[in-house]
Amino acid sequence: MSLVPSPSWLDAGDNAWQLTAATFVGLQSVPGLVILYGGIVKKKWAINSAFMALYAFAAVLIVWVLWAYNMAFGKEWFPFLGHPGQITSAWNELKQATIPAAAAGMPPIAFPMSTMVFFQFVFAAITVIILAGSVLGRMNFKAWMIFVPLWMTFVYTVGAFSLWGGGWLGSMGVVDYSGGYVIHLTAAVSGFTAAAVIGPRLTRDRESFQPNSLLITLAGAGILWLGWNGFNGGDPYFANADAGAAVLNTNIATAAALLTWTILDVFAFGLPSVLGAVNGMIAGLVAITPAAGYINGGEAIVLGVFAAILPWLTWNKLGKTKFLSKVDDTLGVIHTHGVAALVGGIGVGILADPKMVEFLGTGGDSNVSVTGALFGNFHQVVLQLYGAGFIIVVNAIGTFILLKLIGIFVPLRMDQEMLMMGDEAAHGEEAYAIFADGQRGIPVLGD
Repeated sequence: MSLVPSPSWLDAGDNAWQLTAATFVGLQSVPGLVILYGGIVKKKWAINSAFMALYAFAAVLIVWVLWAYNMAFGKEWFPFLGHPGQITSAWNELKQATIPAAAAGMPPIAFPMSTMVFFQFVFAAITVIILAGSVLGRMNFKAWMIFVPLWMTFVYTVGAFSLWGGGWLGSMGVVDYSGGYVIHLTAAVSGFTAAAVIGPRLTRDRESFQPNSLLITLAGAGILWLGWNGFNGGDPYFANADAGAAVLNTNIATAAALLTWTILDVFAFGLPSVLGAVNGMIAGLVAITPAAGYINGGEAIVLGVFAAILPWLTWNKLGKTKFLSKVDDTLGVIHTHGVAALVGGIGVGILADPKMVEFLGTGGDSNVSVTGALFGNFHQVVLQLYGAGFIIVVNAIGTFILLKLIGIFVPLRMDQEMLMMGDEAAHGEEAYAIFADGQRGIPVLGD
């Protein structure tokens, strides 16, 4: 058997880092959010919540490789959408990666298309899994099974192509380093819309929704935090200085946000809250995502502080108002992902440091930097607002229409028995089958 040499365009280091970064991001979903969701909800919803995340991860991958990847990163069909098409042939998987509609402004990418497709898949998958956090504890799983592939096809791809795939927002100059708008604002707006359409949990679930295992929740949170190194560190597409700066800034902002949220809890409620710390961590991770490679480390601290303060206020103050409290956003996704994404997205327009050069490829004319209002370019703030407005409108309208159509054929909510019983009625399984033998307190031989 003769060995075929690697193609001249392949850089082993870039390819290895990109695959590693993609795996880090995948671990954020499976097991990260699977166990975070399984631990943060009431015991009766542990299986259902975790399974919603696991199902979505698998369903998105099939949709992604058969048509959705090219809708998000393929040849332009409309200014906000690419041509649908499969990416599964040997030729497609082994050829040099490229993003056709954006290729004119990019250097050659030094890894294969299969690496690019997998890297972008894990971002797509975690978006709809984050969305699920808004509707835990009442959405009919059969409706979820239909919703995930449809939403990925008709909603997620629009934002992804518009900003990252060479579409009109990216061409206009709106920047989103790693998904503050494409992922987090998208998930938050769609999740909030879905929560409003599907309706609230049972009143007793809303009033008492204690996590069944904070330790499991913390384990999921830890995977989420460190997995974010791949989230932001992989988006330069090269194993270069940008990747290192993005990783460091990500952790700086996250630490600042976690500490700030905890301090606010102590001042407001007298006690430091573990759940509050997790929410602060998430808000920091979200806010730094659109900015990771465009701001410096000192600015990352500032961004992290504001990423905690504003979502904390909207959650604990604005969220208690009559209007917002009507919508039962189970995990407060609109605050920790939506508000934090706006803090980060608009924060880029303010804080972007032109000295933070994005070294695309090996250098030369392809290198770019972004200048924020703090350095004399207020127009970047305006562009960031345009981008946020588009994402909000597309997701609110698209998600509303999809759910109304699905609801014609399948109930969006669980029936009353499932809402009362939870996992046992919805899946015939329980998270903690302590008394599976049917005899409480009596040990079974071999246990």
